[in-house]
Amino acid sequence: MNISGIVLAAGQGKRMKSKLYKVLHPVCGKPMVGHVVQALERIQAGRTVVVVGHGADKVKAYLGDRAQYAMQEQQLGTGHAVLQAEALLGEEDGLTVVLYGDTPLITSDSLLAMIKLHQDKGAAATVMTAIMEDPSGLGRIIRDEAGRVSRIVEQKDCNEQEREVKEINSGMYCFTNRKLFKALNQVTNHNAQGEYYLTDVLGIMVGEQEVVEAYCTPDAMETLGVNDKVALSDAERLMRARINRSHMLNGVTLMDPLNTYIEADVQIGADTVVLPGSIIKGQTVIGEDCVIGPLADITDSQVADGVQVKYAVLSEAVVGNQTAIGPFAYLRPGAKLGSNVKIGDFVEIKNATLGDDVKVSHLSYIGDARVGNNVNFGCGAITVNYDGFNKQLTEIGEDAFIGSNVNLVAPVKIGRGAYVVAGSTITNDVEPDGMAIARERQVNKPEYASKLRSKFSEKKQQSQPKK
Repeated sequence: MNISGIVLAAGQGKRMKSKLYKVLHPVCGKPMVGHVVQALERIQAGRTVVVVGHGADKVKAYLGDRAQYAMQEQQLGTGHAVLQAEALLGEEDGLTVVLYGDTPLITSDSLLAMIKLHQDKGAAATVMTAIMEDPSGLGRIIRDEAGRVSRIVEQKDCNEQEREVKEINSGMYCFTNRKLFKALNQVTNHNAQGEYYLTDVLGIMVGEQEVVEAYCTPDAMETLGVNDKVALSDAERLMRARINRSHMLNGVTLMDPLNTYIEADVQIGADTVVLPGSIIKGQTVIGEDCVIGPLADITDSQVADGVQVKYAVLSEAVVGNQTAIGPFAYLRPGAKLGSNVKIGDFVEIKNATLGDDVKVSHLSYIGDARVGNNVNFGCGAITVNYDGFNKQLTEIGEDAFIGSNVNLVAPVKIGRGAYVVAGSTITNDVEPDGMAIARERQVNKPEYASKLRSKFSEKKQQSQPKK
């Protein structure tokens, strides 16, 4: 079966009151038009044409070669918009699914159900409908005595009786492709808006004795069109609930789903627990048996099995098995941690590879470094990686010990099994199994503290104004 898709994405979206083009507003981390195109990809649409207008370049930049594009220079209605795809799809056999770029909640399951009904009934057109308690502003489905669709009437063109109808047009359709474009070329703009309505195609087909069917989706929220920031918030909430439910059904424990924020493309393994306040974004993949949160912020990261992340931020990081991160740690892009690593409080890792069993327990910065297995960093140890012009590399061999408050001034190599004494500033390489100390020798002056206090007291008295 040859399926094509047309996505209408040419409107400006003035009610969004935003510089960002409407269909590019994200819902759960992905632009709305991305969700719609993905739904077509999941039903294996062979060709997808996105009809663009305002913001065309940005839509093309986002979708790339996932779609072909047709330009609607003037927004003259939905029928006119679909007609712009005729040059690309007009000669195709098979079916065409027409969707809107601002309906991110539509699912592939609903599209497949609509297509199945279309084929079973031998229809020329099938419209997806929904029952709305408050259908204000939406086109009404008008059925004949046999229960088939006779026409769709837009809100502005409804009479009193038609306004009472609660079955609404979602704006999503399945058409037999050649019949779609034949009817489109007969559509006129003789209506209150002076526009070419796609809905008029159905009336034309009925007049030609074609079969027009309606698939009523059981979840009306799938048809939600986002026209302002209020609707955008509604779509975010509904999709987040859908995503969280899916993870829980797959064996993930969400302690408080209403306060857990997981974006659409995130993957999480079974028996992982996600605690409240956690935000997991982008292409993040989390393994099994992890404890994430509370208040973990993870973006585009790979987290293996058995990992703990508490009150921490991870961005483009890779974390090995059984590693513990936090509280209050920051893994920046390029951080790659082996297995059984400990990253403690107020530790920052950037563009550094740490081997297995490394411990950086508190108040440290490790940047632009390669660290071997079983290295221990004391409190306050840092790699001094930036000389004011370039980033430099620090290399530390296996089993080395880096004492508290050590500065490793890159470029520098610390050999395997080496020992760097606390408080040292290291500027030269340290040989394997060597010990390095780089600090001034301590000098004690007996009773000098009392002399200093006396001296400071006299200065204080002299500085005070006389009364």
